Amino acid sequence: MKFENDWRFKTLETLEKDVWGPDTYNSRLTTTIHQLRKKVLNDYTVEDIRITIGQQMGLPYLVPLAIEVLKENISAEGDIYKGDLLEAVLKTNAKFWKDNNGYWNTVNSLIKTKKQKVMQMKIDTDIFHANKP
Repeated sequence: MKFENDWRFKTLETLEKDVWGPDTYNSRLTTTIHQLRKKVLNDYTVEDIRITIGQQMGLPYLVPLAIEVLKENISAEGDIYKGDLLEAVLKTNAKFWKDNNGYWNTVNSLIKTKKQKVMQMKIDTDIFHANKP
């Protein structure tokens, strides 16, 4: 996918050209997602990336950000536990990987390179490998 030069300084709403209406569910998760869709991607924390990827949203923009973080620290964590970002990425849906097999290859290479660390964190890579494009 080809991105605009300044894509990191835009929101998911702007990039996806999809402005959501008010949050009608009023759950903590839906409120958070609504807020994150209005937040500039460059300001996302690891937790923000983890939550949004975990909801299978904004994947074309957030998976590359997650990969950058994981290259620096495979055990990067949001608010839950070490490796929670990696686990969210590994659970990304098969259609995304099929459409973006370069990202799948990059993540696969990362987990192979850091296999010992991934095993220590007890992160299951089976779902990810089952979704090989």
